[in-house]
Amino acid sequence: QVQLVESGGGLVQDGGSLRLSCAASGSMFRINSMGWYRQAPGKQRELVAIIISGGSTNYADSVKGRFTIPRDSAKNTVDLQMNALKPEDTGVYYCYVNCMPSIATIRNYWGQGTQVTVSS
Repeated sequence: QVQLVESGGGLVQDGGSLRLSCAASGSMFRINSMGWYRQAPGKQRELVAIIISGGSTNYADSVKGRFTIPRDSAKNTVDLQMNALKPEDTGVYYCYVNCMPSIATIRNYWGQGTQVTVSS
């Protein structure tokens, strides 16, 4: 019953910025973490950034210092602020949530993905 809706992808020039947004809805007794993964053509899906309920964050080495992951727990949303974008950041970005849809149940949910393209 949990759904993730992503927005904000698009085309941007090298060095530009984009902000992705993800809104979670449905039965969520407790959200443990939310974050973003990405997948470039011909490559494996990789973790970009994740934030846990207590506020701690983890970032991929390739995006540290350039990306941040603001979260509004009251609204069940998580954003990905991307600055100083590089062509190698190009890919499909997926929102992710780990939550308890009910007591004693833990599930992972994924958004459908949003395309980010960075031109040289």
